[in-house]
Amino acid sequence: MLNAADPASGGGNFSFLLILVLLFGFMYFVMIRPQQKRRREAADMQNSLAPGDEIVTIGGLHGIVTGIVDDQVALEIAPGVEVRFARPAIARVVQKAGEAIPEPDEAPPVADEPESPVTETRKQD
Repeated sequence: MLNAADPASGGGNFSFLLILVLLFGFMYFVMIRPQQKRRREAADMQNSLAPGDEIVTIGGLHGIVTGIVDDQVALEIAPGVEVRFARPAIARVVQKAGEAIPEPDEAPPVADEPESPVTETRKQD
């Protein structure tokens, strides 16, 4: 009787191993691979910074790149005010140097303010 139970438990171990491998494959394609792609894109963006680029830091500070030395980026955040940031602290480039800001074709229509449904009446004594 013991011999009859052994093949069933061996098949169970194989299916458990197969499920474990499939779970790892799923985790790789759903979590790890997209994260590596985002990290690579961020590194490419940070390496392509040039003076004159308008950027936003991870803290939300807007500025214009004035210089780059190794892993430090000098930003002008106000006229005559310059700060240094680590290159990985740059979240995104708003506008590359020399690119013109596209003008909108039309101004968005201004909506009239709707009348309030609440009306107030007062009695005067």
